[in-house]
Amino acid sequence: MTTNNTITSDNANWPSPTIAWYAVGILFVAYTFSFADRFILSLLIEPIKQDLNLSDTKISLLHGFAFAIFYTFMGIPIGRLADKYNRRTIIVWGIAIWSCMTAVCGITKGYWQLFAARVGVGVGEAALSPAAYSMIADLFPAQKLGRALSVYTTGAFVGAGLAFIIGGTAIAAITTSPEITLPVIGTIRSWQAAFFLVGLPGLLVAALMYTVKEPLRRFNKETEGEIVTIREVFAYVRARWRLFGAHFIGFSMLGVVFNGFTAWTPAFLSRSFEMPVGESGPAIGAMILVFSTTGIIVGGWLTDYFVKRGLVDGAMRTGLIAGICCVPFAAAVPFIPSLTGVLAVYAPLLFFASFGFGAAAAAIQQVTPNRMRGLVSAFYLFFLNLIGIGLGPTITALITDYVFNNDQAVGFSLAIMAGCSGLLAALLLGIGLKPFRAEVANLTARSG
Repeated sequence: MTTNNTITSDNANWPSPTIAWYAVGILFVAYTFSFADRFILSLLIEPIKQDLNLSDTKISLLHGFAFAIFYTFMGIPIGRLADKYNRRTIIVWGIAIWSCMTAVCGITKGYWQLFAARVGVGVGEAALSPAAYSMIADLFPAQKLGRALSVYTTGAFVGAGLAFIIGGTAIAAITTSPEITLPVIGTIRSWQAAFFLVGLPGLLVAALMYTVKEPLRRFNKETEGEIVTIREVFAYVRARWRLFGAHFIGFSMLGVVFNGFTAWTPAFLSRSFEMPVGESGPAIGAMILVFSTTGIIVGGWLTDYFVKRGLVDGAMRTGLIAGICCVPFAAAVPFIPSLTGVLAVYAPLLFFASFGFGAAAAAIQQVTPNRMRGLVSAFYLFFLNLIGIGLGPTITALITDYVFNNDQAVGFSLAIMAGCSGLLAALLLGIGLKPFRAEVANLTARSG
């Protein structure tokens, strides 16, 4: 039955597949644009450094602190809003903010202006995933949720791939056309035009999001209509610390693998094989588009297969498999003597590094009451982004600088970083299997 725009969590009254998948499609497009806006900076570092006369430290703050910290911390209060208010509206405003702020990056004249614009990108993007996770969980029953969330999460890798392709093309264009003249804006540098190219189309996506209907919220019968406090959500997570600790940190270690390789592969290809960034960017972007997107879709399919076979912990099992499979491919990277061979190994590494992210989102929805999903999803994203974005690139650099003390050893640093992270991910997710099954059983009993 429905009450005050809510519905109990039985198997009736689910939206039609057309409505549900349309919503996922629009959210997928939004996620694609968010990652394109996020990653575009990584391939524009050198021209920005040159034009603004910046040090590596200042560039690293733009890429990491300015975006990641604000993105991470804003996710928690926005996740709370997603549990109480219209999720579609929250997402629309988030898309509009990050798209405008990405375009603003293209007209900045100095470092602190660019820093402030990157902060704005992070704040806007923080609105998307907590609300999107919660919406999708109200559109699909449990046996279809893994696939739906994997399709949505695929947008991250499509966006990252496009960012590398656009960024690499922009870098290559600088040598032939360092300046571009645009209507109203005037003459700008090529790297500035790249921000316009990926930012402004996002406003059309914000308009499209308005065509998505806010789904009815689903509750178990015991807590239908109940408004929970932030303290209660913290208490819920803390009481299940073995489950959520294993989930948050385990899946975050997969983020360490992906972000570490994404950040340092252009440098590795340049130092080891003298491949210019203008060529490596499109190559890496194309591989992310193909293999990361395929990996997360297959991971979502496998999660749903496990659940249909009665393995309610299928999402955690998918992440465990991903962690184990990353290790041999990462370990092989520094020992391969040819560029073709490295790219051949890089393909399955991207596949498995992305394999578990849809499953991670599905797992949260399975073990979290509806009123808490937005905020608990924000907790997960807090760990994923703080650990994944922060530790992956940093650990690799620290190993290169302080263990090997040799820039040419970045391949070995990547292998150590990814190998250890993959094993830790598998260990933690394996530990989380039993408490995950127990919590699913508990919530099922409460909703019965």
